[in-house]
Amino acid sequence: MKASAIKFFTPEENVTVTKKLKEQPKPTGYISGTGKLVLPPKTLEELGIEPLSTRFKIGTQQGKRTLKFLYLIPSTDEAGTFSLSKSGRGYSIPLDVILKRSGVDFEQIKYTFTVTLFNYEEGVVGFELELGNSEPKPAYTGKPRGRKPKGAVAAE
Repeated sequence: MKASAIKFFTPEENVTVTKKLKEQPKPTGYISGTGKLVLPPKTLEELGIEPLSTRFKIGTQQGKRTLKFLYLIPSTDEAGTFSLSKSGRGYSIPLDVILKRSGVDFEQIKYTFTVTLFNYEEGVVGFELELGNSEPKPAYTGKPRGRKPKGAVAAE
């Protein structure tokens, strides 16, 4: 047998493969029909937020026309911050005026969000809320782009 026709194994190939653990689902919440940002108790627990004592600065990306992300930055200041209030089983922050001005139609469409942690400043961890709605994306009605299919060229 020729040396080039032999496939050699490595010790790493002889190790049993363990299944990857499922990635933990991201914490979620929703925007109520009255314009409140609702955080369920499970989400608050996962994020380590103390609902009665934590206050937040709330913002969005500067220069964007549509609101896709909200940013909650924990703050110790009383001025210019929002607090969580008990609402049903969870806690909420009333943002109806801000959401309407930003073009979020929470009265007609059910909005949910996923929460991601990010580093805001030295020692301050903020929360990025990525908004998503339950409404299906409308069908594209614009002009088709690209080359025409071969069947369409022969028909003309």
